[in-house]
Amino acid sequence: MKDLVQETTEKIIQIKKRIQAARDRQKSYADLKHKPMEFQVGDRVMLKVSPWKGVVRFGKRGKLNPRYVEPFKVLEKVGSVAYTLELPQERSRVHNTFHVSNLKKCYSDEPLAVLLDEIHIDDKLQFVEEPVEIMEREIKRLKRSRILLVKVH
Repeated sequence: MKDLVQETTEKIIQIKKRIQAARDRQKSYADLKHKPMEFQVGDRVMLKVSPWKGVVRFGKRGKLNPRYVEPFKVLEKVGSVAYTLELPQERSRVHNTFHVSNLKKCYSDEPLAVLLDEIHIDDKLQFVEEPVEIMEREIKRLKRSRILLVKVH
């Protein structure tokens, strides 16, 4: 009986060591891809809204709703992983402090909103694009057909 208890204890110790080794190995793999996110006061960040189904709607609904919404200015750092953002008045119902995992750095300086007077829509409510200039032409040859490729600005 004493041998059985000792053998079981040794097996448990061996199992714990193997589990710890596997845990350390997986942690080293995960740490290679992990990068600490940190923002400064005044930075512009995009806010992730995709996991908030049914809670808060920013703009469009359904399948094509945006993953990240407009750039917001960071007002202050709260603790080590949370940030307070400057939200517009129409988002006053939403609490303005967010975890760093819901933020993404915005690298664009100019506003991302498209002005409505730049968009041309026809009578069928379809977007109309007007080419400025043809930059490049190329003919791609397949076995029996030729495809004209045009690069338009």
